[in-house]
Formats: sequence, structure tokens, C-alpha cells
Amino acid sequence: MTVGEPPVVWSLSPADVRAGWRALWWSAGTDGELAVMLVQERYLSREKYPRGWIGWRVRRPFDAELVVVSGRGERRTPVLGIDIWPSHLALLPESRFLVVSGRTHRDGEGAWRNNAFVYSPEGRPEGAFCVGDDIPALVTDRRGGIWTAYGDEGIYGEHPETAAGLAGWSIDGAATWAPRGRLPVWPLEGCTAATEGESVWLVWYGHEGTFLSRITPATGEVTSYRSPVRDPDGFAVRGNRAVLTSREHYEPTVTVTRVELADGGCVVTGEERVGVPGRVVLRCGQGRDGTLWLRAGDSWVRIEA
Repeated sequence: MTVGEPPVVWSLSPADVRAGWRALWWSAGTDGELAVMLVQERYLSREKYPRGWIGWRVRRPFDAELVVVSGRGERRTPVLGIDIWPSHLALLPESRFLVVSGRTHRDGEGAWRNNAFVYSPEGRPEGAFCVGDDIPALVTDRRGGIWTAYGDEGIYGEHPETAAGLAGWSIDGAATWAPRGRLPVWPLEGCTAATEGESVWLVWYGHEGTFLSRITPATGEVTSYRSPVRDPDGFAVRGNRAVLTSREHYEPTVTVTRVELADGGCVVTGEERVGVPGRVVLRCGQGRDGTLWLRAGDSWVRIEA
């Protein structure tokens, strides 16, 4: 059964489109903000595959504009001279933000090139470091910690912190957490990520299925649940209730699965197809405190757990 569309929180306006802006990377914040990075089309080229916003390719260096939407309105910040191919945008405490490329490699002297860049509230670069290679999922927590889940080139590559599949980082790029045998199986690929209060959730799959892993940053403790949804695009949790979404490739619909977390497992309590205002593609979901933010075309909706 397909039900009505969830309400739209924000969309790229027709005026922005006419002015040449295109919405690329995005993130939700821990205080309910939505952040979207806009880039002028003159910096972009279009590939046939993949479709959707991830099909744009940026010519560097390029200038951009960060739009942050909150209950206080909309704030826009110019960001000049970005010289990487970004994959992720994330918000940090004190109105700073993080731009990360999902790929990196060694330089001529064997050192890993920086692929994570911290910016001030005014859009000025403040720091740079490396958080490993092949990053399909990334989220920041309330204290500014950075949490990453890796793909096969990161896991089977040579970076010392990514072979375990999941990792935690400080705001200055120091490795702060690793699974160290506390996962049910070895990860093969990250899917999505979420936070709830002080907890961080990384969703990933391995040879024995897909898992939802809750990490307590203060102690490093990990609790993992087997996911009833294979390779979900989005996940959010509130208490013992959670919601997962799976896209239908390039279609304006998603499957929403609701579950309860109990006794180390997930019990499905409901499933439905939901219409959304645009095509749903990769990197479409992020969970914050029981709210799943979902990107559909150039619009963002929220689904509550």
C-alpha cells in the first residue's frame, strides 16, 4: 500500500534554480537543522549515471554557498575555493561545519592525503586531516565526534584505521574509537548513520546480513541488532522504536519499515510504501533523535520513528 507524502521541510526554490544554483551535499544537525551545500551550475558537468544529484560532477576549485535551515529561519554562508571532490557535509558544534571527500590516496611520500576539512561559521577553512578511504556513511555527534563506515576499498586498503569497517574520529582527526572485536561479524560496507542523544548508530552489512550498531562514545560500548531490512538507505531511532527506509531506484517512493528493538533483536511492527516529492537516490537518509531526514529530488522530508 502506498500512503500520502510526508510534509516537505525545505526545497530548493525556483528562484535559486533560475539563478544557477544546484543542491549537492547535505546533512541534518543534532538540533534539528538542515544544511545544504549549493554550487553554481557553471562548476558542474552531468553524467548519465548515476542519476539524481549525485550524478553532478564538480570542477575544482569551486565556490559554494552553505544554506542552514532551522527554526530561526534560513542562513546562507559563502564558502570559497573548495579544492576537493566532496562526498559528505556535516555540522559541528558552534556553527562550524565539515566537508569530506569519500576518497583519498597516498601522496608521493606515502602519506595519506587530507580529505576532511573543518570550516568556521563564516566559511573559512580551519583545519584538515584524513579520515580514510571509501566512506559511504558519515555522521557527527553532539560533541563534534566524527563517525565513519567504510566500503570495500577502505576495509581492504592500507589505511590502518579503516580495515575494521567502522571508526570514530576527533574534530582534529585523531582516531578515537574502533570496533576491536565487538561486532557480530566483520563489516563489508557501510549503509547509513544516525544519532540519538549521546549515542551513535552505524548501519552496515557483512556476510551474515545487515546490522544496526549503537555506539556509546563515552565508554566505547557497542550493541548490535540484526536489521530486518537489507541495505537500508535511512535509519532513525527513538527509545526502543526505529524506522528504516529503502529506496526504489530513481523512483519517488520509499519503503518505510517500523521496528521495535527488544532482547537484542528487531521486531517488525509495520511496513508501507510512501510517496515522496522527487527521485530518491544514494545518500538520501540520515537519522537524528528519532527523526529520519530523507532527501527526495531537491526536497527534504522528515519521517518520525
